[in-house]
Amino acid sequence: MNDIVIGEDGVGRCRWGTSTPEYRAYHDQEWGRPVRDEARIFEKLCLEGFQSGLSWLTILRKRDGFRKAFASFDPAKVAAFGDDDVERLLADSAIVRHRAKIVATINNARATIHLHDQGTYLAALLWRHEPPAGRAPRTMADLPASTPESKALSAELRGHGFSFVGPTTVYATMQALGVVNDHLHGCHFRDVAGSEGAGGRPPS
Repeated sequence: MNDIVIGEDGVGRCRWGTSTPEYRAYHDQEWGRPVRDEARIFEKLCLEGFQSGLSWLTILRKRDGFRKAFASFDPAKVAAFGDDDVERLLADSAIVRHRAKIVATINNARATIHLHDQGTYLAALLWRHEPPAGRAPRTMADLPASTPESKALSAELRGHGFSFVGPTTVYATMQALGVVNDHLHGCHFRDVAGSEGAGGRPPS
């Protein structure tokens, strides 16, 4: 099966980005585009944790609910959540109601604030694990579940007190935020992501 699909607009896309309207918008507008905004990085790291065991489409369709429930993923606000907030979130059908993942998100907000207190940021941790630019993957089978860089970043995050940040979750985060450019060879948006800063330099 060809993993590149030419759309009605004549544009080549990774096949996964053509399966639903939500995936197409996410593929074209977000996935692989370099990000350094702290709240967006924190959000993505948390949502990838929630995605564990589920499809990303489930999370994407609930993302607005997650943003409302978790104060737009402002780390300082989420870090202040307490037991009452955990119970509120467990009753919120607009999100994935999983106690361990909810608690991990609050914990990770506190770990993010602790990083800030030490004078560093998630963006700095993320982008210093950017791998050297390599050849464009040609099929989905070419994409790894994790890499040495994602394993190193996972270990560093865990060392700073983060949870639900295994190497696979971290690699998915790196893909989404443009630290690696995993749009396939022949996908129009590989060049779009590359022009925005992937493959050698963090975004400004």
